[in-house]
Amino acid sequence: MAVAIAAARVWRLNRGLSQAALLLLRQPGARGLARSHPPRQQQQFSSLDDKPQFPGASAEFIDKLEFIQPNVISGIPIYRVMDRQGQIINPSEDPHLPKEKVLKLYKSMTLLNTMDRILYESQRQGRISFYMTNYGEEGTHVGSAAALDNTDLVFGQYREAGVLMYRDYPLELFMAQCYGNISDLGKGRQMPVHYGCKERHFVTISSPLATQIPQAVGAAYAAKRANANRVVICYFGEGAASEGDAHAGFNFAATLECPIIFFCRNNGYAISTPTSEQYRGDGIAARGPGYGIMSIRVDGNDVFAVYNATKEARRRAVAENQPFLIEAMTYRIGHHSTSDDSSAYRSVDEVNYWDKQDHPISRLRHYLLSQGWWDEKQEKAWRKQSRRKVMEAFEQAERKPKPNPNLLFSDVYQEMPAQLRKQQESLARHLQTYGEHYPLDHFDK
Repeated sequence: MAVAIAAARVWRLNRGLSQAALLLLRQPGARGLARSHPPRQQQQFSSLDDKPQFPGASAEFIDKLEFIQPNVISGIPIYRVMDRQGQIINPSEDPHLPKEKVLKLYKSMTLLNTMDRILYESQRQGRISFYMTNYGEEGTHVGSAAALDNTDLVFGQYREAGVLMYRDYPLELFMAQCYGNISDLGKGRQMPVHYGCKERHFVTISSPLATQIPQAVGAAYAAKRANANRVVICYFGEGAASEGDAHAGFNFAATLECPIIFFCRNNGYAISTPTSEQYRGDGIAARGPGYGIMSIRVDGNDVFAVYNATKEARRRAVAENQPFLIEAMTYRIGHHSTSDDSSAYRSVDEVNYWDKQDHPISRLRHYLLSQGWWDEKQEKAWRKQSRRKVMEAFEQAERKPKPNPNLLFSDVYQEMPAQLRKQQESLARHLQTYGEHYPLDHFDK
């Protein structure tokens, strides 16, 4: 409780939201937030022996019955660097990124947006079975990816394709995975959007919600023991933070002092469940101090705010071997997936506001225009070029056959056990008898 009260004091004393929020990250050598005692009536002790000696908490005695209120902090501030028009608010927070890097941020975000539109329509036309767009959340992916080292290990949930995009994952492999063709690194054995790439240190996505959180902590603990000078970043949504795996991951990371960044994309909805029905506390960042984790809340639609927070968290996580929690406030403009119709639980006006008034791509474009680094002619040329690139990869993916069905049985055991061999033989007999009913000509021989 002293931790939360101290944080509230820090926020009140500092001017401006940006300084207050970054202060949570920049306290040198701190374990958790700054510690002080709440302004309550406390007993005075004449000797150390009279003070609380309980091993489970750091606190003082009080002589008044009082329950802790859940709203002890009125609201954790949201750190931002740019306003909605792309203007830097506080020059001291400007990351001063070179033109080439800012253009890469912008092109990664817009290329992802273009790919999303084409693959979404592809699913609607029955060409692929499933898809999830990243509309509105591009800034969280790309801003954080730009602040990491390329060897930092990434555990994603399922809406972080922009991280791979920033790491130059080829469009052909995005398409191959969604189409499940012979070029798919996963050999067609995963649902669409379940990307993975060993060379780019991106652990393959798995469908069960939040399982990546404790796995990421284990990887971070291994990196710590190996003195790898490396951080692990684990992405998840605010809905996944309701899973028990999130609690286990947070607690293990704090007690084992692991170099990990927990990156929560709070986009307002867990499929159809709004945040008002998910939790009663102040979002996800408010949970960090309870676990002893340094925490910050950022404007996820501000790519520079995301970059600054992730860069500082990475620096300190590696230097101090401790976890950090970043809650990026954003909005999921698209449906949860192609299996969802968000018009059933939110209004068109609500979606249009975020799409037209507070979009991360628009904000960064305003910045580029104000710097003289981009213009309308370049915008039109890049949009045309990016669509052509995506369509070329799309058409190539459609022409390629599916992997050989026998690959269903490979890559699990070094030597295939008898029971699995029996299943493989059973499938072969079935296809020999009923093969005419299957599109076997679409599969690699």
